[in-house]
Amino acid sequence: MSSQEIPEENLPAEQGDAHGAVKVADEKNPFADPGLPPHEHRIQDIDERAAKRSERTVALLFTVSMLSTIAFIAAYVAIPVDKAIYVWPIGHISALNFALGMTLGLALFCIGAGAVHWARTLMSDVEIADERHPIEASPEVRAQVHADFKQGAAESVIGRRKLIRHTMLGALAMVPLAGVVLLRDLGPLPGTSLRHTTWAKGKKLVNMNTMEPLRPSDVAVGSLTFAMPDGLNEHDHDFQKNIAKDALMIIRLQPGDIKDKRELEWSHEGIVAYSKICTHVGCPISLYEQQTHHALCPCHQSTFDLADGGRVIFGPAGHALPQLRITVGEDGYLEAVSDFEEPVGPAFWERG
Repeated sequence: MSSQEIPEENLPAEQGDAHGAVKVADEKNPFADPGLPPHEHRIQDIDERAAKRSERTVALLFTVSMLSTIAFIAAYVAIPVDKAIYVWPIGHISALNFALGMTLGLALFCIGAGAVHWARTLMSDVEIADERHPIEASPEVRAQVHADFKQGAAESVIGRRKLIRHTMLGALAMVPLAGVVLLRDLGPLPGTSLRHTTWAKGKKLVNMNTMEPLRPSDVAVGSLTFAMPDGLNEHDHDFQKNIAKDALMIIRLQPGDIKDKRELEWSHEGIVAYSKICTHVGCPISLYEQQTHHALCPCHQSTFDLADGGRVIFGPAGHALPQLRITVGEDGYLEAVSDFEEPVGPAFWERG
């Protein structure tokens, strides 16, 4: 819009207006209204070659932003977390943090710089005077707003400058990918770790009190013994994570007292091995009623019948205790036949 197209009533008054603004200050009106300065055309307004150069500059900035976003993702995947580099004058810093900060910062900077250069060189810079008006918009004003919006869209040349539009949309679409990639750091993916323990074929049952492998003769009828897999060391950094799934309750029953057929098949001479982890919220079960063969969780009183497949007979637990199939090895020690056939501990949404 040129100054000749501005409505006459919006131009600065020659002598005064409703607010008392005047061209020249006097005693009555000490504040003068100098009006709008003459509009000066930019080189891009009169030279299409200069406009093309500005368009290519903006497109280059948006393209660099896209490449920086790709570099951000590549750095996140390729650079080890523990790698350090020397950067003067900062010193030794994390290579991953440095790369992520530089690439994401450059991607965001180029989008901002491209938008600023676009506005300053290609969008209309004609100043328009507009008188204050009531807050409530009249139909004429609404129509004018719509017309101004259409005019602004036309003056932004986004429809005509397809190279800018496409690269800008590409840059804006790719920058959020950096945030999506960062979601990976919410925690390691569990994979199938919730379905498996360190129990495997041939793993000996070790008494958690004596740290010695168990023989059938070490387990008396009616007794309760806690066991863990051979090779698990309490000094290992992942001991707590593993023992939270590996801990066993070893109980010896009279074979005639075992009601569940599979439980009897998976036992050895009445010795049964059940997970010690309650299937409600994962508390360790430590109470055993010798006469009833019931195991009681001290947290929420879930009760399991260890003579009937470890099924739940009371409390909020959702399913029976998993049983570990055991046998006796050639050296006479109790050992596992395989891992648990089902996940131990509380249910999870992938459980199947």
